Parts: sequence; structure tokens; C-alpha cells
Amino acid sequence: EVQLQASGGGLVQAGGSLRLSCTASGFTLDDYAIGWFRQAPGREREGVSCISSSDGSTWYGDSVRGRFTASTDNYKSTVYLQMNSLKPEDTAVYYCAAIPFFRIGYSCAGFAPERGMNYWGKGTQVTVSS
Repeated sequence: EVQLQASGGGLVQAGGSLRLSCTASGFTLDDYAIGWFRQAPGREREGVSCISSSDGSTWYGDSVRGRFTASTDNYKSTVYLQMNSLKPEDTAVYYCAAIPFFRIGYSCAGFAPERGMNYWGKGTQVTVSS
């Protein structure tokens, strides 16, 4: 059974940091890229990042570029999202999702967040207080 489990959310003050984890089971990160998305109340889902272990490429949304960093540990089947310099507007439920490499040309460099992902995990809440 394919599963993605996001964890690591919590409450943090503005300027602080959190590290989210996304653990995959039922498939291998050797074949899939992992995207992070977020959705705040009343807002549309937003693409946050993409990471591909196929070529080591990454993509970040404009609102998080320079503050968030994705990394992958294929041995642990886990992708991390290090979030620094958090802002209140980063408050949202964060989700991880998987897409096979062949659907993105084996690279996250030109990732399009509106592209349909194959598998989704349950979200983890991130709340940033001002």
C-alpha cells in the first residue's frame, strides 16, 4: 500500500524554524519526486517545493525561495523540508505528494505545481505566530 506521512508541524514564533518530514512507504524515492504543498484557510493550495533524487534538482515557490530547503534521504525513504525565517503568512497545513520521475522529465527544475500528483499524504499543521 502506497503511503506518505508528513510530520514535524507545530507552533513557532515568527523568525523561527521547523523541519517537516515526509516518509514514503509502498514505493521508492528512487522512482518518484516529492512535492510539498500548503493550504491556508480560505486560500488555494500552493506549491512549495519539489525535489528529485534522479538528478538532485529542486524547485521552490516564489514565496519560500531562499528560506525553505528540501532534502532527501532515499535510504530512509524520507524527504525533509527545512523552513527558516518563518513568517505568519507561512501558516498552513502542509502536505507532501509524490509524482513519478517520467511525468516531470526526471527533473524538478521546471516543476509545475498545478500538475496532478500521483499520491498524497495527510497534512501537518504549521502555525507561525507574530
